[in-house]
Amino acid sequence: MYRFYYISALFLCISCTKPYSSEIENVLKQAGDNRCELEKVLKRYSKNPADSLKLKAAEFLIVNMPGYVYYEGNLLNNYLSYFRLLRENIGTNHSPEELLDSVISRYGAFRLDSLRTKEDILTLDSAYLCNNIDWAFKVWHEQPWGKNVSFDDFCEYILPYRIGDEKPEYWREKFYREYNPMLEALRYESADVMEDPIQAVYLLMRHITNWKEIRFTTVSPADLPHVGASIARYKSGSCRELTDYAVYVCRALGIPCHIDVVPVRGNDNVGHFWISFHDKNRELYCQDFPETVTPVRSNKIREDAKTKVYRYTFGQNRSLKKAMQVGEASFPELFEQPRFVDVTSHYAKYCARQIHISAEQLYKRKQSTKIAYLCNSQHRDWTPVDWAPLTKEGLSFRNVQKGDIWRIAGWENNRPVYLSNPFRIDPLTNRLTFYAGQDSVQDVILHSKFSIEGEILFRSRICGGVFEGSNDAGFIHKDTLHVINIIPNRLLVKAKLKTKRPYRYVRFYGAEGSYCNISEAAFYETEQDTLPLTGKVVGTPGSFNPADPHEYTNVFDGKTWTSFDYKDGWGGWAGLDLGQSRNLFTVVYTPRNRDNYIRPGDTFELFYMDTEWKSLGIVESNSDSLLYRNVPRNALLYLKNHTRGLQERIFTYENGQQIWR
Repeated sequence: MYRFYYISALFLCISCTKPYSSEIENVLKQAGDNRCELEKVLKRYSKNPADSLKLKAAEFLIVNMPGYVYYEGNLLNNYLSYFRLLRENIGTNHSPEELLDSVISRYGAFRLDSLRTKEDILTLDSAYLCNNIDWAFKVWHEQPWGKNVSFDDFCEYILPYRIGDEKPEYWREKFYREYNPMLEALRYESADVMEDPIQAVYLLMRHITNWKEIRFTTVSPADLPHVGASIARYKSGSCRELTDYAVYVCRALGIPCHIDVVPVRGNDNVGHFWISFHDKNRELYCQDFPETVTPVRSNKIREDAKTKVYRYTFGQNRSLKKAMQVGEASFPELFEQPRFVDVTSHYAKYCARQIHISAEQLYKRKQSTKIAYLCNSQHRDWTPVDWAPLTKEGLSFRNVQKGDIWRIAGWENNRPVYLSNPFRIDPLTNRLTFYAGQDSVQDVILHSKFSIEGEILFRSRICGGVFEGSNDAGFIHKDTLHVINIIPNRLLVKAKLKTKRPYRYVRFYGAEGSYCNISEAAFYETEQDTLPLTGKVVGTPGSFNPADPHEYTNVFDGKTWTSFDYKDGWGGWAGLDLGQSRNLFTVVYTPRNRDNYIRPGDTFELFYMDTEWKSLGIVESNSDSLLYRNVPRNALLYLKNHTRGLQERIFTYENGQQIWR
């Protein structure tokens, strides 16, 4: 009996076969026992000529399926609970760091290699694929803007059943039922409005970008795969998880959308993801979900430091892969299976159509590689973000944004082999500068291990803030002791107070629009005092983001890495009741910050680049600055904190200042 059923099933599989294209046939052979399921999909859409486009869509998915994998295992399920915890703890005092630590402590460290790896081509069944295709076509044909979406765009940016390496699930109908009613108002607009997909985007985002329901954090488990549709619905996590959520919603409603990515930021050690759209006239719009959707031409992203911007595709970039097949044994991860197209020219304000590096500017060594990579700095490593053929004359990279520090490398035995010193092209003057170090040396004074320019909003908010003294608790009668007029550029800023008499009550009163942003304040009675005055902490309660509270009590907790972020732009203050009137001499204050300054008591090591990183010594800081002597000029530098923290970045030292690169 069982043998009969097996033979019957085998016969059905054989009988439904037909001549396929060589690409399709090659994939079906790779599918092994799952070939029947893929053929069921092809057979279903081959029966009716009206389904000819669905057949082409099925072929598109199947041809591009090899290489897609997902993961299964209890450890993965346990770690995905982190995103649920993020959502459930909005408005509590539990920070993302605490929540992740609790997951790690309960389940152990996350290891991707401990999970079971499943291949789409070997596991996805016909029911799943047909459901995805039918729902994708339903929304494409149903939505009024569908007539302005080409079949090619449909295949790449509506049809795909997955985003990356998440576990496949049935998500389309669920998202459609929940979110499609939000677009009902569009049906009453003119044809010109409702047939433009960007109008649907505007309307949808007004409904789903409620900050009270979103928990953004850069704190994420390392090496975690994409979380999938069900977890993305928590609207919690980093730019990757929030972008994935927006993509699921848009594609479920027939809105074509792209995931655009910077592999490594030009002034940071991480990449960045966002979502983009075209309107009916093909103008490009972008959104850092849940920020506002804006045209790219007027978005600040054009000025952000970046070398390359790529757009993820479901299909492999076969022309790129073919061009790179020149005998190389291995490729960097980004180029192993390239599923992206280059969209740098759309986003780069200072785009160089071509950058040529001559053979004379490369190291004098025998090269076995035929491809070289343009690399961005990532901590003390260099990560490939672009490629070019390597010839006797040198090499040329196309469509890159100028301004970053780069290094050229080959790729051998799955690791970079460096071919040049780091270099930079000035975006305004086009001047090419190589950083090799010089025989001459200089002394350097360092105040941070990572750029504080990204904190300019925090640092500038302290300007206009006032330190006040009073002898009544309500500060009805008060004296101005000091006004902050200069944006701080270090951790601890000391100011002499203008006092008229002793005061029992002292406070920092934030400037209008500043949300009373300050991290720490310490008052001293005399110039010789080393211990600040203490008292009962008083102030205005309430934090701007209840999901991540920053209360007034942080200003006097002795921790320069905590801060006050008042719930309103004005009216916030934090102070001390000293118990009795005291004389005041100085105040030492700290702007709100991300804890990248030099902290007293931490151990640091300074490195400089000379074909490789070389140490200039390990020291323990005793203030908020470090002095290093005999540092080579025109060299890239890197300050490592051995005590705490992850954020560190390359810099140069010019005219007495750290210049972050």
